[in-house]
Amino acid sequence: MTIAGDLAAFLTKTEVSDLPPLALERAQMSIASTIASAAMGFDIESSRIIRDIAKEQGGTPEATVWFDGAKLPAVEAGRVNAIASDAAASDDSDLRQIAHIGTIISATSIAVAERLGKSGADVLGAMVLGYEAAGRIDESLTPGRMQEGFHGSVSTVFGGTVATGKLLGLNAAQMEQAIAIAATSIGGIAIAANTSWAREYHANMSAQAGVQAAFAAQRGFIAEASVLEAPKGFLDALGGIEREVITKDLGQSWDIVTDMAIKLVPGGHPFHAIAEAAANAATEGNVDPSEVASIMISGDQFKNWHGPAHPRDLIGAAHSVIYFVASAVADRGFGWAHATEAKMNDPVINALADKVIMDPNPAPLPDRFTHRHGGTVIITMKNGQTYSNTCEAPRGSGPRGVDWVDVDAKYRRLVPLSGLAPDKVEESLQVVHDFTAVKSMSELTSLLLK
Repeated sequence: MTIAGDLAAFLTKTEVSDLPPLALERAQMSIASTIASAAMGFDIESSRIIRDIAKEQGGTPEATVWFDGAKLPAVEAGRVNAIASDAAASDDSDLRQIAHIGTIISATSIAVAERLGKSGADVLGAMVLGYEAAGRIDESLTPGRMQEGFHGSVSTVFGGTVATGKLLGLNAAQMEQAIAIAATSIGGIAIAANTSWAREYHANMSAQAGVQAAFAAQRGFIAEASVLEAPKGFLDALGGIEREVITKDLGQSWDIVTDMAIKLVPGGHPFHAIAEAAANAATEGNVDPSEVASIMISGDQFKNWHGPAHPRDLIGAAHSVIYFVASAVADRGFGWAHATEAKMNDPVINALADKVIMDPNPAPLPDRFTHRHGGTVIITMKNGQTYSNTCEAPRGSGPRGVDWVDVDAKYRRLVPLSGLAPDKVEESLQVVHDFTAVKSMSELTSLLLK
């Protein structure tokens, strides 16, 4: 058997009824988060460009473009909705490697289910299993693929593939081929994702390639089944180091529960916990920003990756730990408002950013998952007083748990940015809460129209 074959055998035999309620609930939360982030990203230019291209090309009207109303082929609607979510840098991450799996499984599953007439329960089950495949494969690559320069899209593609394959009812042989096709379908370069619209373009391509891989396998397309483990294959090329984790203890726990994190503030997830530490320290010390002498960030993962000190757009802000921490000290928290130019140009935040320094000798991380960990912030005042706080994992993450109160607040804060009427905001959120009872995706998508 191949790795893809072993994985496919488990995925195809696992039914919704085999999955724990908490895993299905986390899938519901992923849907809410993805829709909310897509609302924020709907009018971002990168999102608009891909949406316009897809609408110009047209095709069979199978699935809905959220907040637009156009009907496109499922593969196109899935990628358009995925790029809108990813463009806002406000979707989700897997804390092991900061791969945005939830965006891909949510956008593709809803689009494909709309085409096929599948139920909410079908979608949730497909999402949990899609997340499991993508999470396990990317865990085997961490940190190798990042060291080789590849973005998380090279593994999120498996989420869309498996979720689509489950909705299509692929058998084990077909699912093996779908996984193999996905493995040879996409490459995303991390350096481009960190500095440009390539980040969301990767989500667009991951969603498209994932759905197409499953459709192709259903029709009998054949790829190299051993492509994951073969010499010079997928794992070799991307720096895979622990191959056994892909199929070890399948079904004993669920990655969507243990490792998915919902963004409750915008920007890169590696900086959410450290921003929380900065806010806590500033609050505990009742810190006056004008009296701050220095702000030290202590975390081994930040030494060589901290982004621009003074970002001027969402891309820069999303990748700047300095901006996160300076904002959190200035405002006693970091939130959706910090994705705006007004906050990026705030003189208090910019003055504090110039006082941020990195601990030159932070404690080593306890494992190979660089982005899973937070760190410590130490604020030193001009009078010599210091205030510090440590936060190891962000709110809304697997290690700390995810609360509907937080997810609902995010939905209610961001979805109105799309122009959706208040009553539709509430009605659509209730549908997500009741998703196991949904018989048709139109119950949700019909409410995501302005």
